[in-house]
Amino acid sequence: MAGHFEATPRGGAAVALDEVEIAILRSLAVQLLELIGPGDEPADGEDPLAALFAEGPSEPPTDPALARLFPEAYGDEDSELRAASAEFRRFTENDLRARKRDDALTVVRTLDALPSGEESAVLTLSADESRNWLGALNDLRLTIGTRLEVSDEDEGGEGSLYRLPDSDPRKPMVMAYLWLGALQETLVETLMP
Repeated sequence: MAGHFEATPRGGAAVALDEVEIAILRSLAVQLLELIGPGDEPADGEDPLAALFAEGPSEPPTDPALARLFPEAYGDEDSELRAASAEFRRFTENDLRARKRDDALTVVRTLDALPSGEESAVLTLSADESRNWLGALNDLRLTIGTRLEVSDEDEGGEGSLYRLPDSDPRKPMVMAYLWLGALQETLVETLMP
């Protein structure tokens, strides 16, 4: 179980993590929460149902990592598609941000629930928590991959990331990116029937 998720009864998953891995995962999830931004909670006296129908932004984010997390729905080749994308974003981005926040918060909360002061611990997730974790791991990899400028069109793909010299300042983030990928892959395997 060390370093990879294994299936548990009733659709959950478990993984053994050491204190450094716990700290890294928690830190990355908190940074993701900061990047996504706070939610728009209904003010005191405001109708919560009205908040459900609040319109979101119509313009794509300027930060490349946020643009990767909240992509254009229809591309931006022509003005008609740009208008459709803006309309789609207005009515979906708030919900998508809330889901991404929930996923990252689940990571933080489940890690915080582990016993403190121990060198390692086994994180056991319910089926719902496993799905939240999967979403958060995906968002973390998209964000880090964007910062590292990893793309599908790269000739070397992820293989070139393995060959970075230790002196390269990107090396720690590359290692985190690859590690998160391994965690994500084993978590996906646990969720498959």
